Amino acid sequence: MTKLTRPKSTRRTILKGAGAAIATGVAGFPFISRAQNNPIKIGMVTIASGRVAMLGSSSANGANFEFEKFNAAGGLGGRPIELIVRDSKGKPEESARLARELVNSDGCIGILDADSSAAAFAIQEVARDLGMLTIHMGETSSLTADPKIRTPSAFRSARQSIHDSVAAGAYAGKLAKEKGLNKWMGCSPDYAYGRDSNALFFELLKHFHKDAEVIGESWPKLFQADYTEQLTKILQAKPQAIYTCHWGGDLTAFIDQSNIYNLFAQMQVFAINVADYAIVTAVKNLPKGIHSGSRYLATFPKTDANAKWSADYRARFKEYPLNWSWENATAAKFITEAIKKTNSADPKQLIQAITGMTIESPFGVNGTITMRAEDNTIVDYATGWGQTISADPFVPDVASVDWKLINELEIDWKKRNKYL
Repeated sequence: MTKLTRPKSTRRTILKGAGAAIATGVAGFPFISRAQNNPIKIGMVTIASGRVAMLGSSSANGANFEFEKFNAAGGLGGRPIELIVRDSKGKPEESARLARELVNSDGCIGILDADSSAAAFAIQEVARDLGMLTIHMGETSSLTADPKIRTPSAFRSARQSIHDSVAAGAYAGKLAKEKGLNKWMGCSPDYAYGRDSNALFFELLKHFHKDAEVIGESWPKLFQADYTEQLTKILQAKPQAIYTCHWGGDLTAFIDQSNIYNLFAQMQVFAINVADYAIVTAVKNLPKGIHSGSRYLATFPKTDANAKWSADYRARFKEYPLNWSWENATAAKFITEAIKKTNSADPKQLIQAITGMTIESPFGVNGTITMRAEDNTIVDYATGWGQTISADPFVPDVASVDWKLINELEIDWKKRNKYL
């Protein structure tokens, strides 16, 4: 079950019905026991309103998709998991306040940080202060890579920029050599994830294609409505290729506005976050040939398990699963597996169990994903790149990237940044 909570006076409001903006849990499942009166509470801080409200709804749905299975199987001695969702409205200071309140006032044993990377660092400080079980969806690499920022009780069940950038650099570098793409520009949102992803992409691009030159960069604000200034700057500079890590509603707006200027016919576009149903089904006219990293598609990884998970999710929630869906489902799976392993809802025991844990997963390259013990981040999730077409399957051919290469270059990057 899920509670979407607002300020304290109304925070016990319960949303019911499959049509609610955020999925609400286990209606229709059998009664478990009187232990339902003592649920295991998990808090979620996310953005559930405004331009990127899809982040909140898909995150809650993804988590509940796993929690519902746990509850239907009897929970922990009859105790179900109850997901309590708070809307940060994209404000990092609010995210930190809500995370603290969910633990101290609502009795949550752990927090799912399904917010932006801008909020992740604020929530990380709350996790450090309270020692609370926290699983982040933020993708800025330093959150878990930097030992000064990392804290033992906090994990990441999302992809991260250095992993994505190795995959992106290898793919883009190969194409750049073949096509002579030497002049590049970047256009990414001006906050932690945007800066991190942009810098890492060009660092790895140059590793694989030494002739690549960055001739300009543009930094629109997060959730900016109009990209005329940035698009004009790009068109005037005439790069051969551009890179962007816009996401969600920002990315659909960027693509729709770029179509007006016929930008995609004038240069190669590498937009790391396009290959997700949130984008490919929302863009008015999805251009053919955008290069994108895999976010979430039912066809990647191309396995029966992933196809079934996608179909079951769509049947349950009447919408496509998104990147945030699989990341939060993965976080929920780590929690439920830890509860089953320890036969406990004690946060300290769960933290210990999740550290280094490997779970079965339809999103893993070999059917599993591991929470790497050395830095509390997931590895071995499927990642790759391909080009868009305008209809389903949207990115028909995704080239996988070997995790041996990702691990090797990640270690080099950590050493350069003195994280090792």
